[in-house]
Amino acid sequence: MDSIRSKIKRRLQKFVELDVNGLRSCILSTFLQVKEITVDQIHERITSKYDISRSAVASMVGYIYSKLGVLRSYKESYKTPIVYSLKEEYVDLIKNTLESKSGACAN
Repeated sequence: MDSIRSKIKRRLQKFVELDVNGLRSCILSTFLQVKEITVDQIHERITSKYDISRSAVASMVGYIYSKLGVLRSYKESYKTPIVYSLKEEYVDLIKNTLESKSGACAN
């Protein structure tokens, strides 16, 4: 039986492998650069390089959170946006995956 870490590694590699324009790698590298970030902040950072809607960014962050399982989220109150951060135990996995793809985003 595979460990959770190896399953996440496989999913992460597949996720980055399907990255045709570098957007997925850019979002993951943004998470590596900052400790905590909201969808709106990610959208602001990457719209200079990519023509993408806020809802598309939110969808991709939601996918990374739910399917890849490398993010944690919290919300201070019902009025504030959800804040996402990388789980510390997967930082090295993401760095290695992005380095093997050699796709990073210059923010």
